[in-house]
This record gives sequence, C-alpha cells and structure tokens, in this order.
Amino acid sequence: MKFLLSPSISLPLASLLLASCLTGCKQDASSEAKGATPARPAAPAAPTDPEQVTISAAQAQAAGIALGSFTRQNMASEVQANGVVDVPPQNLVSISAVLGGYVQQVQVLPGQFVKKGTTVAVLRHPDYLKLQEAYLQSRARVRFLSQELERQRILDVEDVGAKRKLQQAQADYATEQATQRSLAAQLGQLNISAERLASSGRIQPTVSLTTPLSGYVRTVNTNPGQFVNPQDVLVEIVDRSDLHLQLKVFERDVARIRVGQSILFTVPSRRMAQEIMRARVFLVGKAFENDARTVTVHAHLEGPETETLLPGQYVAARIQTAGQRTRTLPEEALIQAGELSYGYVQTGATSTSTAAFRRIKMKAGAAAHGDVAVTPLDPIPDTTRVVLRGAYFLDAERGKGQGNDD
Repeated sequence: MKFLLSPSISLPLASLLLASCLTGCKQDASSEAKGATPARPAAPAAPTDPEQVTISAAQAQAAGIALGSFTRQNMASEVQANGVVDVPPQNLVSISAVLGGYVQQVQVLPGQFVKKGTTVAVLRHPDYLKLQEAYLQSRARVRFLSQELERQRILDVEDVGAKRKLQQAQADYATEQATQRSLAAQLGQLNISAERLASSGRIQPTVSLTTPLSGYVRTVNTNPGQFVNPQDVLVEIVDRSDLHLQLKVFERDVARIRVGQSILFTVPSRRMAQEIMRARVFLVGKAFENDARTVTVHAHLEGPETETLLPGQYVAARIQTAGQRTRTLPEEALIQAGELSYGYVQTGATSTSTAAFRRIKMKAGAAAHGDVAVTPLDPIPDTTRVVLRGAYFLDAERGKGQGNDD
C-alpha cells in the first residue's frame, strides 16, 4: 500500500527527518571519536629486588656454582699475639773469663755443635801464674803451721809452753787453711785443678774456657790476641732441646688464656711464611711487663716442622681460646665488605633452565682450616641451600645494571 504525502505536510516532515538524521550522525561520530581515543599507558612494573639475581643453568655450570648447607663445628675464638722463638735461661750460656786475660786460641765457630766440657777458647795472663804460685805457697805454709800447732800442743801437755802460743798457733793454722781453700776455689773457677797442681807442682801458663752444656755455638765475640775483661761475653752456647714460644699478650686478652690451649703460628721470615705450625701453652705470666701492659705466655712447640726453627725468630701467633659449636661456611662462600660479609642462598628455580638466588648479610667469626664461623643477620634454617662456591660470580651478575654495587 502506498502513502502519498500531501504538499502541505511534506516540507515540515522532511525538515524533521533531516534534523533527526543530523542528530544521529553527530551521535555516531561522537561515539566513534570516543572509541578511537588511545588507552592510558599501563602502570610501570614494580622494581626488582636489588638483593635478587637470576642466572641460567648454562651460566651456573660455567661458573662452577656449588650448593650445600650450613655445617656446625666447634669453632674456637682466637687471641692475636706476637713473640719470638726462645729457650729457657738455663739452655743459653754466655761464656766469659773469670779473670781478664789475652786470648791465645779460639777453638769453635758459630753454628758448630759442641759437647759439654769442650774447650772453646784458651787464655793467658801473668795473674794466672801468680794465683797458682800463691796456692802452692799457702799449701806449704799450712803444712808448717800444722807442725807448729802440734809442737805447741805437746808443750802444753807437759805444762812447759805458754797457753798464748798454743792459741796463736791454732789461729794461724785456721787462717791459712781458709786462705788455701779460697785459692783452691779461685783455681777451680779458672778450670785449674788444685789437686793436680799440688801433686805435680807444675804451674800451667794458660787456662781453658769450657762449655757447661752441650749445644750449638750461637756467637763468637773474640779473636786471638784480644784482651778480654771479666764482663766480656766471648762465646754463647744454646741448647735447642727445649725450644719454645715466648709471646706477649695484651691486658684485655689475658683473662682468656689458659694452660693447655692450642696455638697456631707462622714465622714471617721463613721462605714459606704461610706455613702454619703448632704449639701449646704451658705457662702464663702473673705480672705485667714494665709499661707495655702485656703478660708473657710460654708455649711448647709441637710437630716435626718446628725442629728447624731458630732462637730469636719472630712469630705471629693465634691462641685458640675456648669456643662454641656454631654455623660455618667455606671461606670462598663469603664476600667480605668491611665489618659485614655476604653470602648467597637459593630462593628457588624460576624454570627448568634458570635459578634464582638472594644475597644475605652475615657476620663472620673465627676461621679454621678453610672454614669460617658465620652468623646470618636474618633468621635462616639450617636446611637452606647456600652457595658454597661461585658467590663472587653471582655478586658480579647482581651488580650488572645497577648504579652502584653495595
């Protein structure tokens, strides 16, 4: 059926239709414009943990990363001390002349081994002759006074002699006996036998200096023709059979030292300066030394490697004091950073081909045999997987892309 518009209404209706069309077109255009507006950019991703690092399995294998767990050991704390290799006073002899004289012979060299009683030097001087002469004269006078005393006793028994003469004879005899004994002792100090001199009557022109112990010649401070005084040390002999350490411990550490504690020490002057040798404390001093505020600690050497040490060598020692059972890690598992140390623990596998690790803060303690006592600053169970080898590689990877590496 067809509808025909009359001319009277066609014009208003057309205007209405046109206005409606224009309104709809504007709305569609507005909707299209709104739909074409670009979406807001997405919020940036949260920053990654600066203590976290992720590497691939290939990197882990190439770096030789090894995982493990904490171990617990009885780690002893240490007291640092310095000192020297020494011998007891009775094992070091300084040989001097009792009476001054001229050196006629020197019969030893430094480093030479000598047995007890060996002659080290021969001296000569007129005073040695005079002393022997005086002894022989005193001995003869003692014989005469002994006979005179006997005569006075006989006279006294017969009531012929005076008491005063008997008493004088007794005094003279006792006095001369004392003189004879004194001269004999002086001859003994010169290594001259008074009995041999008395029996033979032969005065020897020289005296021999001998060593009172067996050992090695440490120093020789004289030569033939030199005049030496009683205060001059001619030869020193050291007996190495009782070498020990003499250490100086500061006042703040003395209370921690006990007899029987083990000592690890090195000798910086040796070719193998890092060679660690052992000793054990056997004596702790009970008084401070002068103004140094240190106490002397003595320790016996242990082990065959200490046989090559020499008296007077400087040593750096670590006295192992009482310790406690604590967590330990290998030294290569820690990264030193001032007073703190860092290690890495595995936080989990991100995929079959990558692994994640996290850096943790630790406080390092005593070290022994390549292990270090550690105290994590955050609670960590003993079963945590810790990086035992390759920590420095992980730390380098963690530092990549960061402004600074703390």
